[in-house]
Amino acid sequence: MITDEMLTGRSDAHLVPLCGPHRLQPEAAQAFVRLQQAARAAGFDLQPASTFRDFDRQRAIWNGKFRGERPLLDHACQPLDAAALTVAQRCEAILRWSALPGTSRHHWGTDLDVYDPSLLPAGQKLQLEPWEYQPGGYFAPLTAWLTEHMAAFGFYRPFAEDRGGVAIEPWHLSYRPAARTLERLLTPEKIISSWQGQDVAGAEWLSAHIDTLFTRYVSINHGG
Repeated sequence: MITDEMLTGRSDAHLVPLCGPHRLQPEAAQAFVRLQQAARAAGFDLQPASTFRDFDRQRAIWNGKFRGERPLLDHACQPLDAAALTVAQRCEAILRWSALPGTSRHHWGTDLDVYDPSLLPAGQKLQLEPWEYQPGGYFAPLTAWLTEHMAAFGFYRPFAEDRGGVAIEPWHLSYRPAARTLERLLTPEKIISSWQGQDVAGAEWLSAHIDTLFTRYVSINHGG
């Protein structure tokens, strides 16, 4: 049974090791290993860049961007000056690329970001930006292969389309059989509850607009 603590990243009791520091739910981990094996047979070295991310890690990402301590990007991946933006502008700019603490699909142990290190040019650092995975980018062949084959292993891309909220994330895979259950469990009330006693930058504005933000940046990506 998935508890609210697991759902919002405050517990990792639902996870098993995948490789290195990476963890997923057992069923998702087994499915990803099978996907990896198929990718290897096709000539790809499919590896996780990010799997489970806990609440505190997501909160650190959020707060860092809000306070100008981490890069904040606009819709075109160009840098923004957080100090020059209102609270509302900052929050919506962050939400384009990063989830609110307690809402990240990475909390669930069903979702992961992937890449192929053998396709990364020497000296180039992984950016996890759309251009890397789109036609002309160095991960484009991997993207095409995953598009054709990932569904056979239970995976899909929840951020395959820009629906006016979160930017497209071609690298983000979700294990549908487990994720579709958790999608229905997350609510605005559970998100607000997960923030109690926590330092979440912009929490007052976020709480006042949580229903609208939930519709635009969370539940809108629960289809597909």
